[in-house]
Formats: sequence, C-alpha cells, structure tokens
Amino acid sequence: MIRISSQFDSGAIEVLDCSDASNIRLNLPADNAADFRQWFHFRLQGARGQACVLSFDNAGQSAYPGGWDGYRVVASYDRRNWFRLSAGQYDGQRYTFRITPDYDSVYFAYFEPYGWDRHLDLLGAADAAPVASVDDLGATHDGRDLNLITVGRPAPGKRKVWITARQHPGETMAEFYVEGLLERLYDTSDPVSRRLLERACFHVVPNMNPDGSVRGNLRTNARGCNLNRAWREPDMDFSREVALVRERMLATGVDVFLDIHGDETLPFVFIDGNGMVPGFTEAQGAQEKRFCDALLAASPDFQVGEGYAPDRFTDELLTLASKWVFNHFGCLSLTLEMPFKDNAHLPDGLFGWSAARSRRLGAATLQALLAVLDRD
Repeated sequence: MIRISSQFDSGAIEVLDCSDASNIRLNLPADNAADFRQWFHFRLQGARGQACVLSFDNAGQSAYPGGWDGYRVVASYDRRNWFRLSAGQYDGQRYTFRITPDYDSVYFAYFEPYGWDRHLDLLGAADAAPVASVDDLGATHDGRDLNLITVGRPAPGKRKVWITARQHPGETMAEFYVEGLLERLYDTSDPVSRRLLERACFHVVPNMNPDGSVRGNLRTNARGCNLNRAWREPDMDFSREVALVRERMLATGVDVFLDIHGDETLPFVFIDGNGMVPGFTEAQGAQEKRFCDALLAASPDFQVGEGYAPDRFTDELLTLASKWVFNHFGCLSLTLEMPFKDNAHLPDGLFGWSAARSRRLGAATLQALLAVLDRD
C-alpha cells in the first residue's frame, strides 16, 4: 500500500489521493500563518518498482509559479545523497513529475533540506573551532535558540563582517553556503582565512528563521512574518528574530554585510546591491564592483549579467535587510541569491544547483571579501 507522510523536520505536503501510483495527487501547503506555498518535503513508501506519476495540483497558486518552468524535483533514498529527477511538466496550474523508485522509501523536496540536527552540528563545529564561539541572541517565538557564530577576536581597527542566512526558511541553500564559508574560515592553514581573521571579525547567523525551518515554511516565521520585510521596524511580538539580530548589529557595528538567499525563478547566482537606495555614491558603487569582480574571479558560478530589476523593491526598500543595513551603517551591504533550479550559465545535468555547489560558493566568497578588505 502506498503511503505519503511529512510529519518530520521541515516536512510539508497535503495529500489529495495516493490510491493509484499512476495518479498521485498532492497540494503544496501554505506556510503555517501566511499564504506562501512552494516548499515541499515528504516521504513516499510502498511504491518500489512502480511507475509513479505525482502532481502538485495547486502549483499555479504557489508564491512563484514561474519557478516551475524547467524545475526538477530533488529526491533521496537515504536523506544524505540527493539527486534531481527529470524535469516535470507544468501546464500553468499543475506540476507533474515521474519516478520509478528503486527502494521502498523515497524522499522528495523542493531543495536539499538543511535539518535542525545539521544546524545543531554546525553550531557544535563552531564551539569546537579554536577561532570561533557561539552566542545565544534569544529565543524564537516557538522557543528555539537563535544563535550567533563569531569567528575571530574583536579588536580595535578590525572590520566587522556580518552574514545572515535563511531569513526565508525554504531557502536551504543559504545555510549550506554558510557551512562552506565557515569551514574554510576555521582552517588556519588557509592563507585567505588567516589574512581575513587578521583584518576582520565575522558575525554569522546561519539560520535567522529556526521556527519556519522546522515547520516547513517557505518564507515566514511562526507568526507569519516575512523577516526580510521587517528590518525598518522589527517587533518582538511578530518579527522577534530580526529585532534580536538588529540589536546585536547596533552594538557591534557593521562594516560589511551579506544576506544570503535563494531565488525560485532566476537560474543564476547574482548579487543585488544598493544603487536604488537614496544617497548611493559613486565610491560605494565602485566598492560593490570590486566585490563582484573578485567573486567572478573566485567562482565561475557567479555572474553579473542577470539579476533583479533596479526598481523591484521600490515600495519596501528599507524593510529589506541589506538595504536597511546599507542605509544605517553606510557600508558594503549586499544580498546574494542562488538558484533553486540550476545555474543556466554552468548547468549540471545530474544535480542542478545543489548543496555542494552552495558550500563551494560560500568558501569562494572569502576570496572576494579579502579583496574588498585589502583595498578599503
């Protein structure tokens, strides 16, 4: 008998009908307190050797319906090794994909999940690293820990580099990116890391949205707040995570800020800067270009030809993390986006954009940060 379940960390799916393997009908569930739907993560059992056809009947009502064009579902038999299925069919309403499972149990997800246990392991690795420490910023709405990893010792003259990830919990590639960046930064035999820690102290929040991550939300926290629209006036009753992180930023100061995300629709790695923010200067534009040029040199996965339109966030500009930080601190402050699909400029037919590529991009970003800090 076929069974579909999602009662586990970041699990999310609604089952309409799974009585027939050739016509398994599903719905994408909304975030727990907001009408955002796109993330899914579920387990299919009892279909070994059967030609399964699965559909998301409400894909057309998802947060980013354009994200289904050319999209390939991520699957795993052991929850450690994930691969891409063949591209599904999207008719503007339903997204349909196929698999003939090799085993009795197979997991599907929108992108490779970054589970809470792995997050705790990331914090444990920081505690064990001689150059790092872990601080508790406070409790989330569900009572989970919101943690800050500090790498390097604060000292007069050192720059303060802040990095945040997973404001939108479904964008799991962001925490994989942070994992790769931190692993390289901990390596005291790496000359880039050594030089960076001579010049800067890193403050990293690897998961800004623990509650949404565990609940299986796409974009919001336990209260239904899109955290990346709450930076101008965060509220402890609604956007507590932003309030806690912003409070610590104000205490330490910020010289460089990266906010790490994933984009459902655009199949590219790109940066969104601050050219649209009032008061943006030619010198600040040159600084952004230095970072981008250095990241281009460090990683062929990065590109500068594709990205967001300059007026995309006009009405909500200073509610976004990177725009608020730029406006308040006047520093290099960027949003980095990775794809949910693949990098169209450097496609990978087997894995598409993946956790491994996200980790490597995080490690490569240290080279770009060094180029900026060495110059400025």
